[in-house]
Amino acid sequence: MTTQQRYQHIIAWFTVNMPVAKTELHHSNPYELLIAVMLSAQCTDKRVNMITPRLFADFPNPEAMAATNHEVIFEYIRSISYPNNKAKHLVGMAQKLVSDFGGVVPDDVDQLQTLPGVGRKTANVIASVIYDKPVMAVDTHVFRISERLGLTTGSKNPLQTERELVKYIPPELIPKAHHWLILHGRYVCVARKPKCNECGLTEWCRYYQELKK
Repeated sequence: MTTQQRYQHIIAWFTVNMPVAKTELHHSNPYELLIAVMLSAQCTDKRVNMITPRLFADFPNPEAMAATNHEVIFEYIRSISYPNNKAKHLVGMAQKLVSDFGGVVPDDVDQLQTLPGVGRKTANVIASVIYDKPVMAVDTHVFRISERLGLTTGSKNPLQTERELVKYIPPELIPKAHHWLILHGRYVCVARKPKCNECGLTEWCRYYQELKK
């Protein structure tokens, strides 16, 4: 099976079996999603969704967040991972949004990465989820699943994985494919013990085919 054929089969399977795939982070606008994605680093979406309603209610826009300080934000997010750093990044992000972008979350990946606490993965999530840009955010799930399925081979880092995925996935499907891989990794192809008996992709999965040998 060629790499191209593997991609075609896997994309076809997801298209039929997961026609709706979207982020599980609760948000109602780009600013809220940006906050949620920043908070989700090394933290579960479930935990983030537990704390964001109060945060969004009290700081409903970048101007409100920019006017406070990280000690105040820390109290809202103290139950998640790295709350001190994330609190500082959130306030810094909001201040730069206000000063440089008129309070509007930019749609450009490079501009997004100028915001404090926003790396390539977070920037790609915002650009793809909010603005439907053909960019692939690679988190631990996407990185793991891509290797297991055989969509990538010996990828050394997220950027290498990203470049390989966007080479083979049609641009219009990239935003959805990001969620296909995340959700598959979160609920089926889990890190420690993948649920191969529940997976519909075993026929094209390099990891499963190796197990059978």
